[in-house]
Amino acid sequence: MEGTGGDGASVGAPLNQWRHDMWKLFRFYLDKSTPHAVYRWIGTFVLALLYALRVYYVQGFYIVTYGLGIYILNLLIGFLSPLVDPELEPSDGPMLPTKGSDEFKPFIRRLPEFKFWYAITKAFCVAFVMTFFSMFDVPVFWPILLCYWIVLFVLTMKRQIMHMVKYKYIPFNLGKQKYGGKKSAASTSRSRGD
Repeated sequence: MEGTGGDGASVGAPLNQWRHDMWKLFRFYLDKSTPHAVYRWIGTFVLALLYALRVYYVQGFYIVTYGLGIYILNLLIGFLSPLVDPELEPSDGPMLPTKGSDEFKPFIRRLPEFKFWYAITKAFCVAFVMTFFSMFDVPVFWPILLCYWIVLFVLTMKRQIMHMVKYKYIPFNLGKQKYGGKKSAASTSRSRGD
């Protein structure tokens, strides 16, 4: 009776230690990939291509693909939205400038690029694994799902773009702005002489 509780804990301890070590190793390589955005996105594109080829080859799992598309659309909205939406909640923190005379405040995303990439990559991995189980292959007429997703995408992006125009923000870093300024006197005199 003494050893009944001790054996289960001693058997599970190495498994828990191995799982913890694997998780630390995974986090280590994930953290090392953070500055390499282009390579991360290329890898995700390759994974998406493999998923598309799998769905095309199997000729099924359209409902899984539709769910994946809706999830990616939801992530895209978070990626393109500011952290503090000026329409919903006025805040004392950094807000988007609404007038030309307002002070510049950087655009802070609701969903940062790394988390956006990580969520999309995980979603493609889960969807890819789901294509190996026939219980997820629900027979549907895929053109209807595709049309519905396109309409949903267009309406959602229209609303998002109207929000961007209304509050005058661009969610992409286009580099440092360069202003034309005044031309030098020598360059203007040369252009008059020609």
